[in-house]
Amino acid sequence: MNGVTGRMGLNQHLIRSIIAIRDSGGVLLGNGDRIMPDPILGRPRRRQARASCKTVFGVQRWTTDLDKALTEKSDSIFFDAATTQGAVRDC
Repeated sequence: MNGVTGRMGLNQHLIRSIIAIRDSGGVLLGNGDRIMPDPILGRPRRRQARASCKTVFGVQRWTTDLDKALTEKSDSIFFDAATTQGAVRDC
């Protein structure tokens, strides 16, 4: 998840979506399996943002190297919530 340490990304995308899904036990699939989000925050700029996400929301993973994070095969979804001016790559 890139750009979610800003106000909109933090509130709408991380807290009200991913954290809420995780706190409710994940997404229940029709076959009884559950999908549990395990976000990695991309490019958190401030130490306070990283510490807050870890202590307040329990998000353990963050990176400042998006290119490296995008090569991780076990992470299959890239969510970009960065502003157009803050975009770090072309899609």
